[in-house]
Amino acid sequence: MSRIEDSSRFRRGQPVTIVVDGERVPAYRGKTIAGALLATGHRAWRRTRHGQPRGLFCGIGVCFDCTVTVNGTTNVRACLTPIADGMIVETGIPMEHQP
Repeated sequence: MSRIEDSSRFRRGQPVTIVVDGERVPAYRGKTIAGALLATGHRAWRRTRHGQPRGLFCGIGVCFDCTVTVNGTTNVRACLTPIADGMIVETGIPMEHQP
């Protein structure tokens, strides 16, 4: 899955940059952290206690599979949290270790 670059068919928020696991990631204001992560190839953001990768599951904030750390606050649901410019997001699985 990749981001649709032709935005003539829909409106997109202002471009911003977030930092994910120490790497600068392009995003758009008004989107969720989960949307930005998926659009840039991040599929899993944490592991279960048994080592299984977890990322977006329900997408509505019920399951807690998409939790990340944002600006030092743990257990933030990526599917519900809107992007903010300069936001620092830490996942449990850096990009180079994506499944």
